[in-house]
Amino acid sequence: MTLLPPSSLSRRRLLQAGAIAAAGPALGASAFAANAPLQVGGLPVTCNLTLPVACMAKAAAGGPLFEFSKYNGWPEIKESLMAGRIQAAYMLAPLVMDLADKKIPVKIVSLGHRSGAVIMVRTDSTIQKFRDLAGKRIAIPSRFAVDFLFLRKMLSRENMTPKDIVIVEMAPPDMPAALYAKAVDAYCTGEPFGAAAQRAGYARPLRMTRDEWRNYICCVLTVREELIAKDRPLVQELVNYVQGAGIWLDQKQDNRNKAVTIAAGRKFFNQDPNIIRFVMENPTDRVTYGDLRMIRSEFEELMQLSIEAGTLKSPVAYEKYMDESFVKAARAAAINL
Repeated sequence: MTLLPPSSLSRRRLLQAGAIAAAGPALGASAFAANAPLQVGGLPVTCNLTLPVACMAKAAAGGPLFEFSKYNGWPEIKESLMAGRIQAAYMLAPLVMDLADKKIPVKIVSLGHRSGAVIMVRTDSTIQKFRDLAGKRIAIPSRFAVDFLFLRKMLSRENMTPKDIVIVEMAPPDMPAALYAKAVDAYCTGEPFGAAAQRAGYARPLRMTRDEWRNYICCVLTVREELIAKDRPLVQELVNYVQGAGIWLDQKQDNRNKAVTIAAGRKFFNQDPNIIRFVMENPTDRVTYGDLRMIRSEFEELMQLSIEAGTLKSPVAYEKYMDESFVKAARAAAINL
């Protein structure tokens, strides 16, 4: 698998990263912590929106910094985190469970958001109710994605199974065009890739997690255990700012508008701000950020769904992949943007 370097790294940091990778993950952990801002991997998706807000707020406040490192997909972030090339990232919760079970030294330290996944169909489609998807081609990002668990959950409610539909794995940015071209009949993914097609006028939501699965968990802030051992204060500061960003985003629409401007910039998502704004407004709780509590029963439900989907082979002990100490000690940072 080819790793795409994060766009936010300068040439100097790329050279540094190459030297560190050659020396091995253990040296990588020390060198990154000692010589540069903490690079936190993330995707240009609204489920990761608390990260750009946290990075900008921390930069405005001064002190040790953390920076958004943009990746193009979950496999790239996973490989980079496994190898120790980055020490922190927003990751899919079931992937973290799987990594921890395979003795990769990572821990979830905070949620990143709530809700934010949609199942989209064409505006002119005859699909009006969920059972109309029987026999249809439906795109998902990956069988390891929580979006797929959402789709499975909806199928189960209708006494259907994945065998009743045709599942196609596809990169989320390609989904709107595939729906437009009728290469698929529907797609299930995180935002803003549902909003992009809806705003363009040729797609509508069939199901949204905001309506069907309010405690939906997808992206979680994950750190390597070496970083926890080496610099607990830095991890705590990162959690404080992520938690603060979540509260700030849900306080008022003006804050979300500011976040849109921040995230749309080249340093972060590099996307059309109008699409991100559409996610923030249609409706305003399409993605939520204020409730970032880590509740054991919710993670265990997610784990059970992953076992049923075959993406986890067996139960993983909560303590193996979770470190609640930072959230328990968190003092949500003031976001002054």
